[in-house]
Amino acid sequence: MKHVKSILLALVALILVSCGTTKTVPITGRKQNLVVSDGEMLSLATQQYTDYMKTAKPSTNQANTAMVKRVGQRLATAVETYLRNNGMAEDIQYYKWQFNLVQDQNVNAWCMPGGLICVFEGLLPVTQDEASLAIVLGHEIAHAVARHSAEQYSTQYRQQYGLSIGSAVAGVLGASSTAVSAGQTILSSGLQLQNLHYSRKHESEADHLGIIFAAMAGYDPQVAVSFWQRMAAASSNKKTSEFLSSHPSDETRIKQIQGWMPEALKYYQSTGTATTNSKTTTTTPKTTKTIKISSKKK
Repeated sequence: MKHVKSILLALVALILVSCGTTKTVPITGRKQNLVVSDGEMLSLATQQYTDYMKTAKPSTNQANTAMVKRVGQRLATAVETYLRNNGMAEDIQYYKWQFNLVQDQNVNAWCMPGGLICVFEGLLPVTQDEASLAIVLGHEIAHAVARHSAEQYSTQYRQQYGLSIGSAVAGVLGASSTAVSAGQTILSSGLQLQNLHYSRKHESEADHLGIIFAAMAGYDPQVAVSFWQRMAAASSNKKTSEFLSSHPSDETRIKQIQGWMPEALKYYQSTGTATTNSKTTTTTPKTTKTIKISSKKK
């Protein structure tokens, strides 16, 4: 009888682990199964982003700060317009766009759920103009729109849940409380969303969506190639194996972007808007510690 109960409990656990909400990533059409809602992710992200900004030093360069906010909002407006026009207007309530430039000479930018974005000053000498900045911000916005944080959370939750169920099966009746505890542990400990390491699949998807979002906002997506070439040139001589990295290699990234370019150009041509190429007013820092844009704080 106890063996039968264990089998039934295991089956119930497998059903529960597989449950979730199915979402579709805009543009790519990829299906996702998520165990956490957009509202829950936004609540958690808002708290963490607020805590981070309390310790960060906002940039004192008013021109560059205004540029980051201007380009970011232009992209956000284009993305929301696309969502409204394609039956996804209900998703917009979960975006609370923020675009902040902080004093940090790392070459980096990151995004939390809900479109809470941080750009480091060290990135601007590499972007050089608004169109290239739009490529970066489009990439970060894409992480939010594609719910990559929720997807990472769902994976972690299922892994933790699976471990808990494995232990619970031995006790049979202890499964429910243990499983609930597993989920609570993940949430209560703080997900540290800005530190999530997205997979290469997510990074590539963000590149894909990012150049399209930039194009929707009227920025020429073709600048993405030269931007990533500059990023590659700025990188250290020590190359990390693509297999061991959460990011595609520079070569792979550029090749993929070139492959998506015809699609992105269709969106750009439909906007009828010229690219903005305002220059930044910062000078190139003497050193940069980080050379890959990511969606987490380094």
